[in-house]
Amino acid sequence: MVNARFNTRTVATLGMLIALNVVISIFFHIPIPMTHGYINLCDAGIFISALLFGRRGGAVVGGASGLLLDLLLGYPQYMFFSLIIHGLEGWLAGYLGAGKTGSRQVLALVTAAVVMVGGYFISDSIMYTMATGLIGIPTNLIQAIVGGILAFPIVAGIRPIVKSRFNM
Repeated sequence: MVNARFNTRTVATLGMLIALNVVISIFFHIPIPMTHGYINLCDAGIFISALLFGRRGGAVVGGASGLLLDLLLGYPQYMFFSLIIHGLEGWLAGYLGAGKTGSRQVLALVTAAVVMVGGYFISDSIMYTMATGLIGIPTNLIQAIVGGILAFPIVAGIRPIVKSRFNM
C-alpha cells in the first residue's frame, strides 16, 4: 500500500501483523549462544508487510516486531538495536519493493537483508566483540534468506485480497 496516509483499517491490520509476526517468531526461534542472539522468522513478516503496505508499514512492523521479540524472548540488550535495524530493513524493503515487479522485489529484499546483517554485525561488535559480530553474519543471512523465500509466495497469494480490502 503506497498511500501516504494510514486509515484505521490499515493501523489495525499492521497491529495484527506485528502480533502474528511476534507469535510465529517466538514459536520458531533457535538460540545461537555464540552470538548472544537467535534465528527466527521475523524477517518473513517484515518482508510481507513491506511488500504489501510499503515503507511505512514495513518500518512499523519491522521495528515493533524486533523490539517485542527481544523483550519477550529475554534479549533486552538488543531491543533498541532491533527497533532501528528491523525498522530500517522494513522501510527499505517497502520503499524499494512495494508495488514493483518480482525482480525489483528480490533486489529490495536483498538490499534490506544486507542492511539487517550489517546492522547486527555492528551491534554485536559494539556490545561484545568483532568476532561475535562476524559469527552472526551467516546466521543473520540464513534468517533473511528464509524470510524472503517464505514472503514471496505468501505475498503473491494474499496481494489480491489486500488490494480489494484496502483499495490499492
